[in-house]
Amino acid sequence: MVSTDGLVPITRAFLASYYDKYPFPPLPRDVSDLSSRIRSLCADLLSHYPPTDEEREMLEQAERSPPHKIDENMWKNREMMEEIVFMLEKYRRPPSIQQQSGPEDAELAALFSRLWDKFQETLNLLISFQARNSDRVFNIVMTYLPQDFRGTIIRQQRERSERNKQADVDALINSGANIRSKYALLWKQQMDRRRQLAQLGSATGVYKTLVKYLVGVPEVLLDFIKTINDDDGPMEEHRHRYGPPLYSLTTLVLFIQLYLSISLERFESKKLSRDGLADLEKAASVYTSEFTRFITFMSEVFVNSPFFITAEEAGAMDGSKTDDFKEINIPAGKTYEVSLTVDALNSYIAWDFSLIQTKLSLDIGFSVECINESGEKTSILPYRRYESDQGNFCTCVAGNYKLIWDNSYSNFFKKALRFKVDCIPPVVEPVPSAVSGENGD
Repeated sequence: MVSTDGLVPITRAFLASYYDKYPFPPLPRDVSDLSSRIRSLCADLLSHYPPTDEEREMLEQAERSPPHKIDENMWKNREMMEEIVFMLEKYRRPPSIQQQSGPEDAELAALFSRLWDKFQETLNLLISFQARNSDRVFNIVMTYLPQDFRGTIIRQQRERSERNKQADVDALINSGANIRSKYALLWKQQMDRRRQLAQLGSATGVYKTLVKYLVGVPEVLLDFIKTINDDDGPMEEHRHRYGPPLYSLTTLVLFIQLYLSISLERFESKKLSRDGLADLEKAASVYTSEFTRFITFMSEVFVNSPFFITAEEAGAMDGSKTDDFKEINIPAGKTYEVSLTVDALNSYIAWDFSLIQTKLSLDIGFSVECINESGEKTSILPYRRYESDQGNFCTCVAGNYKLIWDNSYSNFFKKALRFKVDCIPPVVEPVPSAVSGENGD
């Protein structure tokens, strides 16, 4: 049993400093562009062939903002990939594609096989990622528990509980339930696990004493499982940093699944166009490659992520300048500017900002411009809309540099902006001293 003496649960501030070492490279613009394109293809098809009640529900799901929780998004991506793989199974394809009656059908069969391979490989990767993380968390927790019969009992209880949960899933599938029902049960089981942990962490009085001393659960572990998923707890920093790219990928896969579903349902009435097929294949390639990149990145982050830190580290984080960031609300229809006066060439201007997301996934326009000493205006960073961004550049002229956040296009939503801006003067290399050179010893 590893000692927990002097340890406290990770704090959001500490996790923020840890995540600073792991910035996620932004998704390519193709992700949002292809989501819009596939959405348009769905709208066009449904304008000619009205949706069924089930399809209308699928459309509403794709149109909604993705879930806030990281793990719920992971499960939603897994569900959509399994739906896509199921639809692309050879025995479920339209008869003409199964029989490959002509060159076009043979081409479609080859395309469907390529898509099946991509999504099955990515689905397997996600399943493995979730299983590894679950085992890792459990094994780390177990290192802080007694390594005697009590630890053995806890392992046996977990194994029995997981077998029972899997038996429930198997029984549901064998009853003929669809994939959506299967994942509704899987997510309910995930929430049950979380509630059990929260109840354990919130234990009080005699029950807490029994848990701590008879079962052997350390106090610090109880505090950890009680606070880890609080609204402003450590995992909120995780969602703040890595949620936006995952939300974008969730939206893309929802529209891919929707388009495939309604297209195959109407295949005999309206064949897939070449443009639609090209967009579908590109969307599948971008989604699977970017989701793989995201999962690979998150695996590295999780492997090294701490659970507990010393009280001194927590105090240092709480007292450090983690609040160099400022927060401001930008009303709908308004802009916000930060002006920096630069006198020396080769200064660096740097920024780091993000929107504090609500249930809606919001973005904001951002650009940088320079007004030199003659009053001439130059665009440094062209206008583009972001959910978050980090960047810097080296100044080539003296003047007034404006960083502009633009919410003028929004008619209804104010944007809560969290930002930090720095102007770093040029580094002057020290000139070697002749005296120090002569006297160095």
